[in-house]
Amino acid sequence: MAKLKKDVVAYCGLCCADCFWREGTVADLARDLRKELRRVRFDVSAEALSDIPFFKALKKYPECYEVLGVLVKLRCRKLCREGGGNPFCAVRTCCQKKEIEGCWECSEFVDCKKLKFLEKGHGVAHIRNLRRLKRNGVKGFLEGKRDWYVKPPAKKK
Repeated sequence: MAKLKKDVVAYCGLCCADCFWREGTVADLARDLRKELRRVRFDVSAEALSDIPFFKALKKYPECYEVLGVLVKLRCRKLCREGGGNPFCAVRTCCQKKEIEGCWECSEFVDCKKLKFLEKGHGVAHIRNLRRLKRNGVKGFLEGKRDWYVKPPAKKK
């Protein structure tokens, strides 16, 4: 496995090297599937088969094809530190204003509202990663365990 450079660590504690958007496999597979579906004129088959109860889900084929089109666009060619991802990322802007390498250098990261948007797609992975970064530094973080998604703990009733 090639040694990762510190630039792959995003300001928020996620690692661009672990990102499926950056990898592009999902986008490539979606592109290839759409191409094959067009080649075999699957839209015609889907419409014909959708009247059979077993294949009734094929009535949603147009929506499925549209979703594949969105997946084709899930590709990020730049690292976070190069401007990749959300161009209006408040986390990146905040770290740059504070002139820090990342949120792990900020005492407020655990309760920071700017990081909340990550919870939908990453759970609490970024917080766990930020704690590792604070404890082990970037080099130690890149050589150790990293999380992309960690289910948040259940809320107390």
